[in-house]
Amino acid sequence: MGIDNIQVNFSETALLVMNIVIGFIMFGVALDLKLEDFKRTLKTPKPAFIGLACQILLLPAFTYLLVLIIQPRPSIALGLFLVAACPGGNLSNFLTHFAKGNTPLSISMSAISTVLAIIMTPLNTVFWASLYGPTKEIINSFSISAIDMFTTIFFMLGLPLVLGMFIRSKMPRFAARFNQMMMKLSIVIFILFIIVMLANNFNVFIEHVGAVVVIVILHNATAIAIGYYASRVFKVAERDRRAIAIEVGIQNSGLGLVLIFNFFGGIGGMALVAAFWGIWHIVSGLIIATFWSRRI
Repeated sequence: MGIDNIQVNFSETALLVMNIVIGFIMFGVALDLKLEDFKRTLKTPKPAFIGLACQILLLPAFTYLLVLIIQPRPSIALGLFLVAACPGGNLSNFLTHFAKGNTPLSISMSAISTVLAIIMTPLNTVFWASLYGPTKEIINSFSISAIDMFTTIFFMLGLPLVLGMFIRSKMPRFAARFNQMMMKLSIVIFILFIIVMLANNFNVFIEHVGAVVVIVILHNATAIAIGYYASRVFKVAERDRRAIAIEVGIQNSGLGLVLIFNFFGGIGGMALVAAFWGIWHIVSGLIIATFWSRRI
């Protein structure tokens, strides 16, 4: 059976729990955010503007070009479009700090891209997938509603973000303590979910993983390169380049997985792309951060 026709098994209970986990991850991230993070961006908007343009505009556009060149299976292509449309992942702030990048810029970009994702993730996914014939057929076959996707993302990202920032402003000591625990616990739980998902679909993973490994690695490298070299063209400082490159290269593939099971029935190619992205971007992020940490 081809990768476009297989479905990854994930129970409704597991999906519900994963929705909650993603919400808690966002809540934990929000406990580390302040309104000053957004105000800081307004004072020096150029790096953040370039970084967000890379993430929201250039990455989906280059993903489209990559799909046209490689022409992967339709479900794999759709997985790439969806991951490219997701906001930055919650590991980006840690990796930026480790890489001696501009951590406040990374935090600002994470917060703003998460807010924008409520609208831009469904719009970017549907827009770019509709331009490519094979993925347009999948989109049409599922009758994907951008409004339904918007609502789902709002409850998983927007609501926890507002709640977390509110608690941070009212109970800063509690937020500081709870944030560290939440971040570590949520990341562990998310990794366990990927492991459980792959274990429950081991035969499917072994049979088809080869179809996504090279493409995901290339896609991730493209994302990091877009962030770094686009900001270099616009003469952004080195510390800011590192923050932007990591922010664009570390995508919230966990959100992508939830959307795949919520709206696309767990299509094999999409699920494997998002799952491998979730593993690989940690590896690539640590490699590039370690390299930069040893350079001034």
